[in-house]
Amino acid sequence: MNIKQLVFSLLVSCAATAVAQETFRFGTNVNPDGVKFEVDSRGFIIDGKHVLPVMGEIHYARVPEREWRREIQKMRAGGITILSTYVFWIHHEEEEGVWNWNGNKNLRKFVEICQEEHMPVVLRIGPFCHGEVYQGGFPVWLTDKAQSNPQQYKLRTTATGFLAATRNLYSNIFQQVKGLQWKDGGPIVGVQIENECRGPWTYYMALKEMAVEAGFDTPFYTRTGWPKLNGNEEFGKLLPLYGDYADGFWDRDLTDMPGAYKDAFIMKDTRLSAVIATEALGKNQDTQMEAKDLSYPYLTCELGGGMMPSYHRRINMSGKEVKPLAICKLGSGSNLPGYYMYHGGTNPYNPKHTMAETQATAVTNYNDMPHMSYDFQAPLGEMGQPNWTAWHESRLLHQFLADWGEELSQMDVDTLSNHYARRGAFEFHNDYVRILNENGTAYITPRNWQSSIFNSQFSISIDWATAEPFCQANGILYFIAIEGKKPQLCINGKVYTAKLNKPFKAAGMSFCVLSREKAYTAYKIGDKLYYSDGILYQDGNNIMEETWQTLPTTVNYVLTKEHGGLREVKMGSQKVAAQPIESDWEKAATWTISNLNELNENLDLYLQIDYQGDVARIYADDILVEDNFWNGKPMLVRLSDLVGKQVELKILPLGKDYPIYLQQEQKAELNKAPNDILISLGGIKVLERKTEVFTSLPLPVRGQQ
Repeated sequence: MNIKQLVFSLLVSCAATAVAQETFRFGTNVNPDGVKFEVDSRGFIIDGKHVLPVMGEIHYARVPEREWRREIQKMRAGGITILSTYVFWIHHEEEEGVWNWNGNKNLRKFVEICQEEHMPVVLRIGPFCHGEVYQGGFPVWLTDKAQSNPQQYKLRTTATGFLAATRNLYSNIFQQVKGLQWKDGGPIVGVQIENECRGPWTYYMALKEMAVEAGFDTPFYTRTGWPKLNGNEEFGKLLPLYGDYADGFWDRDLTDMPGAYKDAFIMKDTRLSAVIATEALGKNQDTQMEAKDLSYPYLTCELGGGMMPSYHRRINMSGKEVKPLAICKLGSGSNLPGYYMYHGGTNPYNPKHTMAETQATAVTNYNDMPHMSYDFQAPLGEMGQPNWTAWHESRLLHQFLADWGEELSQMDVDTLSNHYARRGAFEFHNDYVRILNENGTAYITPRNWQSSIFNSQFSISIDWATAEPFCQANGILYFIAIEGKKPQLCINGKVYTAKLNKPFKAAGMSFCVLSREKAYTAYKIGDKLYYSDGILYQDGNNIMEETWQTLPTTVNYVLTKEHGGLREVKMGSQKVAAQPIESDWEKAATWTISNLNELNENLDLYLQIDYQGDVARIYADDILVEDNFWNGKPMLVRLSDLVGKQVELKILPLGKDYPIYLQQEQKAELNKAPNDILISLGGIKVLERKTEVFTSLPLPVRGQQ
């Protein structure tokens, strides 16, 4: 592999001169080609250039191995330039001493594909991960030891037995990725130690030392910057990364946007969030920043790319939340939008117990989560399906960062208020707040902008604009119209009112303001702009177009058992509503689904199940393959998991007095349900993911301007 290609995936195209600053020194940061990956107080520097990358989380063990390459390629098309992934301990050592790195758990193969796709990787190696996994990723054999012998095995401490087990974990992870670090010419640029831990610092340092001892030697090592540490850290040893969420399934309140969630949508001078993991960390988290923490670059690893519904809190994300979250962090000085999750997935099946977080376990038992589904309502969902609003809104912002991120990364915040910030030549606006102001908007506009990407033969300044910078392609500087604003650009003191989607000349350059609808179809590939109603992504020299369509196919389903009334909803160990136990499913309505074998097995097909109720499950030959906590959205199931098997759909009814949170639209459905019991099956559709290959450019006329 040409390592220069990997570097290119992080570098931006403009040529602004980086300001020399003192850098942090973590592990080896020079690759075999002599390219340095450095960290300074602003962010990342690659080969001497500051970059403003975009990081997105995907969990390899939650995505079928056969789909890894395609989904990584799509993430890159969405503007992701660094991939992060948890290594869940329980996925690999379910039985003590028995390691499983095969199939969907083949970490080495996953990282090798990232290398081939020129996608840098941050490994989040635990030992504790959370990630809504059973016991936060701790295997049962380990938690049993911690309960029977806490002196030796107390979790997340320097207890001798626990550290020995963790040392073995780190050693086994490293053996899977040996030779794939940056210094080897590989894609692994960073390692996260632990997750959401207060310390003490001696614990963090013990873990880092064991990781280094195992062989991890990367340009940077990270920790989550929340919660605040108990006691002092040793500055410069671990890079804190931050996060914020638009809403949280973990919250104990059953109301809209409780607590401080609305503060995720304002510009602010603190990097800490008061809403992350409130069930474990409390609602009164200290968000006051210390001076030494502000000496680190402002980077994030967990901006809410969506949100899971838990059993007690059925959040329904619109997709509008992603861009405002990022806008507010960028406006506040962040130089790395990092999304959790960017791509959803499905938990591995385990006949012994769910592989998801549940209140029924001894540790990490804060919430009840679906056994199988981890869709997260992310820009790319559980099956890799696009959640179109989140996909496009974030993708367009990421394209702006790809073209002008280097410039932005060197601009300081010089003005900051709740809904407005200015960094150098860019102004950041947001008055959108989830649920509370759904009609608000988030956007970036230039003011007194003299960019190095402009034609150097002319002296050009964009004094101001009422449109968002998008990209430079086809020899044209593209902008995107802002809803409710006349699309105008003031160039060298002269105001131009643009006709949407029509290029115009000004000061010797070409400009074009796209309507938002047109921009949603626009993809920059190379130095040209192409258009598609689907997803355009690259596979080597090929351009791939992915579209989703409903097939005119009838699915036969027959009600074979009426529901048996409402179950008794009990409170779990954490005093929130507990999900159904197996005996509760005796009350479920049951449908038998047939004729699936008649569908074309060569097509990439999915069942979309439109239902109303409490919880739905799909079984194939009596094995659970998919489940869903109803939040108003349909359930999606891979047809490949069902063909050739006896398929049953089970739905439990939802009661009006269940102690769970529903959003207003879903509450309205429940309130008008007969006898205060909501259960219905609206229909089952067949969706096809269709992929078309273009072996050379240009694309057909429909795709190129």
